[in-house]
Amino acid sequence: MTEEKHGEDIDRSEEWEQLRATYLRSPSVRPESSAQGVHHLALLSSDVEQTIAFYQGVLEFPLTELFENRDYKGSTHFFFDIGNGNALAFFDFPGLELGAYREVLGSLHHLAISVTPDKWHHLRSKLEDAGVEIVFEHKGSIYFSGPDGERLELLAEPLGEMNGRPVL
Repeated sequence: MTEEKHGEDIDRSEEWEQLRATYLRSPSVRPESSAQGVHHLALLSSDVEQTIAFYQGVLEFPLTELFENRDYKGSTHFFFDIGNGNALAFFDFPGLELGAYREVLGSLHHLAISVTPDKWHHLRSKLEDAGVEIVFEHKGSIYFSGPDGERLELLAEPLGEMNGRPVL
């Protein structure tokens, strides 16, 4: 008996071809983006120290700043350097009684972070040593959860590539 994979009976290739034909432009005619890049992606933290220990201690993303959130008195806004001028930020919201991470429409599915193949192997070992469960692995990609259930991926591919082909 073979195990059925979710969605394996669905063929959307015609739909995807239509979307590519309608919207995708070759690099020679594609306009430049109006954006400069991602300033920061902000996630929620239930415990500032636990978050710092995980992102700086295990994943080796240096903490770069920490201050009070301008929109919520007593809330911490803190930042990690994830390379290439990109920041990962967190807020804690004491007293709000926020629920656990849930995947819902419009929410974050996962955050994929590019690392070199050598760093990928190194960080994978650190995650294992820290008791973090690798929930999915494929070639140079691993999925795992952060301290508040946020789904993360370390991807041993250059920025702008996916499965060895350019996406930018």
